Amino acid sequence: MGDHVTEIIIFTFLFLLVSGMGFVAARWRAPKDMAHLDEWGLGGRSFGAWITWFLVGGDLYTAYTFVAVPALIFGAGAAGFFAVPYTVIIYPMFFLILIRLWSVSHRHGFVTPADFVRTRFGSPTLALLIAITGIVATMPYIALQLVGIEAVLKTMGVTGDSTLARHAPIIIAFAILAAYTYQSGLRAPALIAFVKDILIYLVIIVAVIYLPAKLGGWGSIFDSAKAKFDASTNPGDGILLNANNQLQYITLALGSAMALFLYPHSVTGVLASKNRNVIKRNMSALPAYSFLLGLLALLGYVAIASGVKPLPGAKPGSLDSNTVVPLLFDIQFPSWFAGIAFAAIGIGALVPAAIMSIAAANLFTRNIYKEYLRKDATPAQEASVSKIASLVVKVGAVAFIVFLDPQFSIDLQLIGGVIILQTAPSVALGLYTRWFHRGGLIAGWAAGMALAFWMLWQIPNAATGRAHFGGSAFLLSEFGFDTKKTIYVGFVAVLVNLLVAVIVTLLLRALKTPDGVDGTTPDDFFADEGDPRIDKSATPVQTVSST
Repeated sequence: MGDHVTEIIIFTFLFLLVSGMGFVAARWRAPKDMAHLDEWGLGGRSFGAWITWFLVGGDLYTAYTFVAVPALIFGAGAAGFFAVPYTVIIYPMFFLILIRLWSVSHRHGFVTPADFVRTRFGSPTLALLIAITGIVATMPYIALQLVGIEAVLKTMGVTGDSTLARHAPIIIAFAILAAYTYQSGLRAPALIAFVKDILIYLVIIVAVIYLPAKLGGWGSIFDSAKAKFDASTNPGDGILLNANNQLQYITLALGSAMALFLYPHSVTGVLASKNRNVIKRNMSALPAYSFLLGLLALLGYVAIASGVKPLPGAKPGSLDSNTVVPLLFDIQFPSWFAGIAFAAIGIGALVPAAIMSIAAANLFTRNIYKEYLRKDATPAQEASVSKIASLVVKVGAVAFIVFLDPQFSIDLQLIGGVIILQTAPSVALGLYTRWFHRGGLIAGWAAGMALAFWMLWQIPNAATGRAHFGGSAFLLSEFGFDTKKTIYVGFVAVLVNLLVAVIVTLLLRALKTPDGVDGTTPDDFFADEGDPRIDKSATPVQTVSST
């Protein structure tokens, strides 16, 4: 630890500085009453273009992104670049979907995607499934923010060999996060996002200029990467894609893009915007983060040229690939700048972790507690329950890291993307059409989930030795095809989901089975700030239904 004193001091100072900002955020743009989900969970639905840009950017580009993407490229090469095209194609999807969701949510007072589904399809059962899906998919995603922090702490030598020594710093960090999120709600990550994004941009821009100059230029770096992958025995590795992983690359990029805007935390960041124009401007400006991600991804090749060797993993004989980028910074940067870089990664975990825990808590409060446990809950009671639920979610995230192999948590996050994709027919398509029968959507969800888990069960992980749930790349040979090609599980599962939803809808329509009542009107999807149709006192419509 003695060799890392400067790094530890700078990391600790910046971490405590932003934590202090988190507590102060309760008085930033303070409302008259924080005891309301609109205020605590959505920042008063009042964020303008700049705040929303930093908030949504900080929400989508997490600490795990900044360690995992280059680590994947370090280990596998070109296949890891899937994250770049998916963050390019995601914003047109955001533009088409989330503007409509913002308008109908603003009109009806929706806080979660499940609120919308409840009113649109008149089905508390379907809304419950959407809420549970969102919570389950989000939990490992929160845990992975801890993986990013842990990689930095391990590089600085502040974690020990025992379970308690290894996880104590992370537990302390998340306890601080829990405290200021409980007090300040969404205002905390919104304020901290400014610092987080400035630090990240600074570190990445310096890295892609300084490190290549130090290592002989980009030509030398790519030559080193090519030499490594040419010597690899893994057929999926390479500086270029090959015939076996091209389909996986395409479907993973497209499926990941679809999944990302369905995650509850993505919706939470957007619903905090004050009007439709804020969202439109942000969808135009947010691709700047994709440029940043492209530069960041190249650090995987820089680490190869630098001769980085990942630190040992939690299990004897294993390696922790998440330490690749922190080690690169530690080796190549002066200690004072390495400390800033480590703080950027650590702080980068706080923003998304806070938003994710708030989003999951809102789902529990609105769509489980209020729907099934206390229908007459007041806004103050909703806010109180959501605060407590956010603490429980964070404790659960810490448990993922403490009691499970962190590598398994990474696989769980990949599974989380597959899971959240199964909400696409109800949420994304539901914003454009009411044609689907609620029974069809429920059947489609069940079929998609069943197929997804069957496919995931068939996938091993050679690196960890697990026979099941080892990733999201499914061999087409399991379907009887004579090929070594793989495909993204979520892409196949959501297509089956949609097919079943269509077939069952046609069947139920033919049988004249009663459907739920649509509580929305066409005008709801175009409502805007100051629109006379906006009812600020509105709460989600509760239509009577037995489904």
